[in-house]
Amino acid sequence: MVKRICVFCGSSSGTGEMYGDAAREVGRELARRGIELVYGGGKVGLMGAVADACLAAGGRVTGVIPQLLKDKEVAHNGLTELLVVQTMHERKALMADLADAFLALPGGYGTWDELCEVLTWSQIGIQRKASAILNVNGYYDPLLAMADRAVAEGFLRDIHRELLLTDTEPARLLDRMESYTVPLVDKWMDRKNR
Repeated sequence: MVKRICVFCGSSSGTGEMYGDAAREVGRELARRGIELVYGGGKVGLMGAVADACLAAGGRVTGVIPQLLKDKEVAHNGLTELLVVQTMHERKALMADLADAFLALPGGYGTWDELCEVLTWSQIGIQRKASAILNVNGYYDPLLAMADRAVAEGFLRDIHRELLLTDTEPARLLDRMESYTVPLVDKWMDRKNR
């Protein structure tokens, strides 16, 4: 059962209104479903948009932010709960522990890093949680094409490619995440190691 979803997204708003609109739609939809938002704790960019929308719709929001970023005054002070950690590594680990699933909105290096890390953890059997991309305005088309190419070139197995859900509609993607069963990649690992 998905009670908390960790959203990875940009601390910038991007160049088009569609990005902020999508972030706000995700925040409202999480609140409507009674799913708590876990995210990086920022008040700016898409991070602030998804948090503000979730809160405004009556949802619960937990932010996890390193002290360094809190000191730079980018922490959102109106959250249900703000957890302050020392390092980025601690931030990612705590967000992963708190969440039942992961959703990436558009973002940059930090967003990609967070998404790829949780996908890798699923690939090697450390966790069994859904990971998804909301592909706003085709933003993630190149990444999805790269994943498909990795399969074609023998660097990624089909079962591991299936770990990454994607859709363009927030409500439909959340439906898929809530009903998703992560493939038994750990059984694949067992066979590989024999």
